[in-house]
Amino acid sequence: QVHIVESGGGLMQPGGSLRLSCVASGTIWMIYTMGWYRQAPEKERELVAVTTSVGTTNYEESVKGRFTISRDNAKNAVYLQMNRLKPEDTAVYYCAAYVAQTPDSDASHYWGLGTQVTVSS
Repeated sequence: QVHIVESGGGLMQPGGSLRLSCVASGTIWMIYTMGWYRQAPEKERELVAVTTSVGTTNYEESVKGRFTISRDNAKNAVYLQMNRLKPEDTAVYYCAAYVAQTPDSDASHYWGLGTQVTVSS
């Protein structure tokens, strides 16, 4: 089994910064991608940022230039530095990892339970 745990959410004023952390644990042979998704009330979950095992990154258009995703392969961790936060960034942020548990197994997606980010004055 693979466990995904997020931390670092909270309440922040517009223009402020927050840093989210996510750690994967359990039986892990390879983590191919790690990323952050978010879901605002009454909206569908959307990709915020993703990074591969070789460092390739991709961002949702509205966060480009404000958010930075980074990864520590040795710790099976991924981080999301969020700067210049806006009220529209308010959402539950979920960490996801695409993991193969053994060299012979297919990879699967694993999700954390999410962390709330609220941007409000």
